[in-house]
Amino acid sequence: MATQFIVHDKADTVGVIVVEDVRPGQELTGWIMQTDETISLKALETVPLGHKIALRNIKSGDTVLKYGHDVGRAIADIGQGRHVHIHNLKTKRW
Repeated sequence: MATQFIVHDKADTVGVIVVEDVRPGQELTGWIMQTDETISLKALETVPLGHKIALRNIKSGDTVLKYGHDVGRAIADIGQGRHVHIHNLKTKRW
Protein backbone atom coordinates (compact mmCIF):
# COMPACT_ATOMS: atom_id res chain seq x y z
CA MET A 1 0.00 0.00 0.00
CA ALA A 2 1.34 3.44 -0.94
CA THR A 3 2.14 6.01 1.75
CA GLN A 4 0.51 9.42 1.30
CA PHE A 5 1.76 11.09 4.50
CA ILE A 6 4.52 10.65 7.04
CA VAL A 7 4.65 11.19 10.78
CA HIS A 8 7.98 11.21 12.60
CA ASP A 9 6.86 10.94 16.22
CA LYS A 10 3.86 9.13 17.73
CA ALA A 11 3.02 12.34 19.67
CA ASP A 12 2.78 14.45 16.48
CA THR A 13 -0.58 16.10 15.84
CA VAL A 14 0.06 16.57 12.11
CA GLY A 15 1.48 14.50 9.29
CA VAL A 16 3.21 15.73 6.14
CA ILE A 17 1.69 14.94 2.74
CA VAL A 18 4.26 13.26 0.46
CA VAL A 19 2.16 12.86 -2.72
CA GLU A 20 0.38 15.22 -5.08
CA ASP A 21 -3.36 15.63 -5.49
CA VAL A 22 -4.75 14.70 -2.07
CA ARG A 23 -8.48 15.36 -2.44
CA PRO A 24 -11.43 15.59 -0.04
CA GLY A 25 -12.84 12.17 0.81
CA GLN A 26 -9.64 10.34 -0.10
CA GLU A 27 -8.57 7.58 2.28
CA LEU A 28 -4.88 8.08 3.09
CA THR A 29 -2.22 5.80 4.51
CA GLY A 30 0.44 7.25 6.76
CA TRP A 31 3.69 5.89 8.13
CA ILE A 32 4.84 6.64 11.68
CA MET A 33 8.61 6.51 11.43
CA GLN A 34 9.26 6.24 15.19
CA THR A 35 7.32 2.99 15.53
CA ASP A 36 7.23 1.76 11.90
CA GLU A 37 3.41 1.64 12.05
CA THR A 38 0.91 2.53 9.38
CA ILE A 39 -2.23 4.54 10.11
CA SER A 40 -5.27 5.52 8.05
CA LEU A 41 -6.91 8.91 7.77
CA LYS A 42 -9.62 10.42 5.58
CA ALA A 43 -8.74 13.76 4.00
CA LEU A 44 -11.54 16.31 4.39
CA GLU A 45 -9.89 18.98 2.24
CA THR A 46 -7.40 19.27 -0.59
CA VAL A 47 -3.90 19.19 0.93
CA PRO A 48 -0.93 20.10 -1.29
CA LEU A 49 2.33 18.16 -1.42
CA GLY A 50 4.55 19.08 1.54
CA HIS A 51 1.72 20.58 3.60
CA LYS A 52 0.38 19.32 6.91
CA ILE A 53 -2.78 17.33 7.64
CA ALA A 54 -4.36 17.11 11.12
CA LEU A 55 -4.07 13.62 12.59
CA ARG A 56 -6.64 14.38 15.28
CA ASN A 57 -8.89 17.25 16.27
CA ILE A 58 -6.85 20.28 17.31
CA LYS A 59 -8.48 23.06 19.34
CA SER A 60 -7.75 26.75 18.89
CA GLY A 61 -4.83 27.60 21.17
CA ASP A 62 -3.35 24.09 21.11
CA THR A 63 0.31 23.52 20.31
CA VAL A 64 0.83 21.75 16.98
CA LEU A 65 3.56 19.08 16.89
CA LYS A 66 5.40 18.05 13.72
CA TYR A 67 8.54 15.88 13.66
CA GLY A 68 8.31 15.77 17.45
CA HIS A 69 8.67 19.57 17.70
CA ASP A 70 6.40 22.51 18.47
CA VAL A 71 5.71 24.25 15.12
CA GLY A 72 3.17 26.77 16.39
CA ARG A 73 -0.25 27.41 17.87
CA ALA A 74 -3.61 26.68 16.26
CA ILE A 75 -5.55 29.93 15.76
CA ALA A 76 -8.77 28.09 14.90
CA ASP A 77 -10.24 24.68 15.61
CA ILE A 78 -8.84 22.18 13.10
CA GLY A 79 -10.69 18.92 12.53
CA GLN A 80 -9.00 15.61 11.90
CA GLY A 81 -8.21 15.26 8.19
CA ARG A 82 -8.11 19.02 7.55
CA HIS A 83 -5.32 21.07 5.97
CA VAL A 84 -3.03 22.75 8.53
CA HIS A 85 -1.30 25.86 7.20
CA ILE A 86 -1.01 29.62 7.70
CA HIS A 87 -4.79 30.09 7.71
CA ASN A 88 -5.15 28.15 10.99
CA LEU A 89 -1.61 27.95 12.43
CA LYS A 90 0.74 30.68 13.63
CA THR A 91 4.28 30.57 14.95
CA LYS A 92 4.85 31.34 18.63
CA ARG A 93 8.02 33.29 17.81
CA TRP A 94 6.23 36.59 17.09
